[in-house]
Amino acid sequence: MEFIFEVGGFGLRWYSALIATGLAVGAWIATIEARRRGEQPDHVFNIVLLALPLALIGARAYHVIDQWGPLYSNDPARIFLINEGGIGIYGAVAGSILAMFIYTRWSLGIRWSAVMPSFSLSRRGLSFARWMDIGAPGLIIGQAIGRWGNFFNQELYGTPSTLPWALDIPFDKRLQGYENFETFHPLFLYESLLNFMAFGAMMYLGRRLSHRLHDGDIALMYGVFYGSVRLSLEGLRIGNWTYGDVPVATVISALAIVGCGGALLYRHWWAPRKRRAAQAAPGTAE
Repeated sequence: MEFIFEVGGFGLRWYSALIATGLAVGAWIATIEARRRGEQPDHVFNIVLLALPLALIGARAYHVIDQWGPLYSNDPARIFLINEGGIGIYGAVAGSILAMFIYTRWSLGIRWSAVMPSFSLSRRGLSFARWMDIGAPGLIIGQAIGRWGNFFNQELYGTPSTLPWALDIPFDKRLQGYENFETFHPLFLYESLLNFMAFGAMMYLGRRLSHRLHDGDIALMYGVFYGSVRLSLEGLRIGNWTYGDVPVATVISALAIVGCGGALLYRHWWAPRKRRAAQAAPGTAE
């Protein structure tokens, strides 16, 4: 079930194919958004090239920190065995944000000579907030598509469930302590559907309220939407990374909702209110 096809020692896994599909669709959406905003869509391809390794490093680091004690402390070489699985979405998001920040700020030039290449770093001058808005809808739809890879890997399932849509997990894929249960919440499905809904909301609001939104607002919406998705589902997750008794993703999600939601409220309610109050104060107008 994990492979689309397998010939000799080579095979294409469903997980890899769906991650690649999500990446391609996300990049396509980003080019559409770039054109709509009057930006050069060629930047999207360059950003993806930079984001891929940084997102992978971030995603892997999130997992390794989580599983350091039981898996990697005694065998650090396993950190590099990506084929065994183990990535974290929040780590991938952090790596992608870092890539966007680097790309919009600086441009690396390479000049080749007969002896050795020389490198130069210059300011690129793109708006980080604006390009975050361009990339955010593509990021969340890529997550929505990529989550289906978890179905083929028989992973990212929740607590045991007898609901009609519960997922039947083979014995060898059940986590320790859950061997006697057969069906579980399809957590990957819940997250995928909610991410598709968030994508639709971001695309609609980005167009419907384009005259009122500031650069960075769509990216802040991503923080609120995806933070809400994870926060609502984390209680159903088993085997998650916890600090004490609190899932780490719950803390990150809550901080994303409060931070991004607070920034949106400040931008569109508190700051305009302060400006109106200042304009109405005696002596402010000539």
